[in-house]
Amino acid sequence: MLNRVALFLLLPALASAGNNLDPVRPAMEKAIARVKPALVRIHVVAVNYAQGREVKQESSGSGFIIHKDGFLVTNHHVAGRATRAVCIFANNEEIEATLVGTDPLTDIAVLKLSNAKHKEFPTVDWGDSAALTVGDTVLAMGSPLALSQSVTRGIVSNAKMTMPAFMRRHGGFSLEGEDVGSLVRWIAHDAPIYPGNSGGPLVDLTGRVIGVNEISLGLGGAIPSNLARDVADQIIAGGQVKRSWLGIEIQPLLKGSGLTRGVLISGVMEDSPAETAGFQPNDILVKLAGQDISVRFAEELPLLNLLVAGIPIGQEVPAVVLRAGKETPLKVRTTEREAPEFKQRELKEWGMTTKNISFMAAKEMKLDNRDGVLVTTTRPGGPCGEAKPNLQPGDIVKTVAGQPVNSVADLLAVTAKLTADTKQPVPAVVEFRRRGEQFLTVVKVGIRDVDDPSAEARKAWLPVAVQVITRELADQLGVPGLTGVRLTQVYPNTKADLQVGDLISEMDGEKIPATQPGDEEIFTNLIRQRRVGDRPEFTVHRAGKTLKLTAELIRAPKVEREMHRFQDLNFEFTARDLSFFDRVRDQLPEDTPGALVTEVKDGGWAALGQLQANDIIQTVAGQPIADAAALETAMQALPAQKPKYVVVGVRRGIRTRYLELEATWENGK
Repeated sequence: MLNRVALFLLLPALASAGNNLDPVRPAMEKAIARVKPALVRIHVVAVNYAQGREVKQESSGSGFIIHKDGFLVTNHHVAGRATRAVCIFANNEEIEATLVGTDPLTDIAVLKLSNAKHKEFPTVDWGDSAALTVGDTVLAMGSPLALSQSVTRGIVSNAKMTMPAFMRRHGGFSLEGEDVGSLVRWIAHDAPIYPGNSGGPLVDLTGRVIGVNEISLGLGGAIPSNLARDVADQIIAGGQVKRSWLGIEIQPLLKGSGLTRGVLISGVMEDSPAETAGFQPNDILVKLAGQDISVRFAEELPLLNLLVAGIPIGQEVPAVVLRAGKETPLKVRTTEREAPEFKQRELKEWGMTTKNISFMAAKEMKLDNRDGVLVTTTRPGGPCGEAKPNLQPGDIVKTVAGQPVNSVADLLAVTAKLTADTKQPVPAVVEFRRRGEQFLTVVKVGIRDVDDPSAEARKAWLPVAVQVITRELADQLGVPGLTGVRLTQVYPNTKADLQVGDLISEMDGEKIPATQPGDEEIFTNLIRQRRVGDRPEFTVHRAGKTLKLTAELIRAPKVEREMHRFQDLNFEFTARDLSFFDRVRDQLPEDTPGALVTEVKDGGWAALGQLQANDIIQTVAGQPIADAAALETAMQALPAQKPKYVVVGVRRGIRTRYLELEATWENGK
């Protein structure tokens, strides 16, 4: 026992001694203290596109502040598609941020913190990633798994890691059609990182950022700070990164070539500066812009790509290629590099998402020009989906109602003209191209009014619910051969002495021929053939007795499909008036106000705000909601006000909850 006690007492001392013996510990603590105030966890609402819709998705990552005005760096894959971003500091303070710009090619994005509460923000300094050597101690800081800020420690394992060959053969690491590995040589390190660390800083022991954590391939991979800093500075200055482009495809020298200098030109893009300058496939580029070129290994490709990208746009530079063993001088004038993919846009009136056609997309699709709008996804059952023939992903819309459509902006203008002054879809002839063929179809452009019930004349109704008396059930209840219905529920205000469990076999002396499940409609139709106010006589079997009871028929309540509905396109949910059956099912008082939510689209703002089907909306922004019409009035007033949050009070079962819904407001819609 004494030995155990002695060991227990010694443990804290040993731990303390261990800390004091760690020579890195003091520097590490200073580095953490220097960076931590500028370290943020980023909660993002990002947009993706699927089935004809803009789908919202919540995620989290990390970032760090580089400017006292609130500019912070993170990854493109964290915030490049952000429509909302909130940054959480180590003290749990939350500050909203907006996207300044993003660069998928290097996976770097820049956000700007709202400075409503702060004149200045704490910052962290950049370090020199080129000075790193294998074995240097590094700290990975961030918010793994959306947890609060944390630190892991490791060493630099490889200062110029590239994507393994087997991964490159399967597409490598691509974002928005960009090959991130074509420019980035990652700093590989063994400091553990997890989902949520993305965008966080890799820090040296002086407390400077020498990388931006991005990937994990067993080892962590960080974008070098020198590259990240240059990209961030360009985004802050102009909102984007501009690069030069030649239009050549390159690969390392073939092993059997016997060459020790140059890079193999494997392809020359049609209509590119390289084609104009006279470059040819199988040329060996040995000199460009006065720089000797040597690419023998995949690790050297990003260096050449960075050289090309950094040439001033529009500048003519000399080049030398080996062609058939002889040096051939060329001159090439660069152009600005265009993104391989453009941003998508949802068109609710069409039930599709679209985008403009990029230079690369036009080449890959073998198009003569870039006129038209590329369909990226369509909504099943939407206007495009119901057209015959229907529009499909990959189709190119060329004209609508005789008007040429050369861009998404053109399509938006034509759509606005078609749907002006009408609440019903408008049929329009659409010309589109599909794999070289030109098709015509008719699309009913517009948003179908969901409140279009086929109202029925109010028929007679007996306010009860029933099940069929099957042959087996009749035998077990001791009334073999009896046909008809059994009462499963008697609704309030029923004007008859009926009880749950009663067996009804006749109405006005006529047998009810219901004998199997599905025959409930036989009983319902017999009632509906009578008039409201009639008092038919029913033969009722109850507890071994046969009774003759009369019941007054009343006007049938509206069924669900006849209730007034409202579809909110901004928040993407549908609600309707409460029906008689809703109130009975949930035992709601007759005067309970509200509108019943019938559908909440996944990935919409309502879904992100935790609104659920079967919620009863009773207030919006403090305004009482009596029914679906009141909800429609309240929701349609919001786009003009453009509130940051919309507080919705709902009844959910026996509880009430207040939900904060967010939205993006574009053009007052």
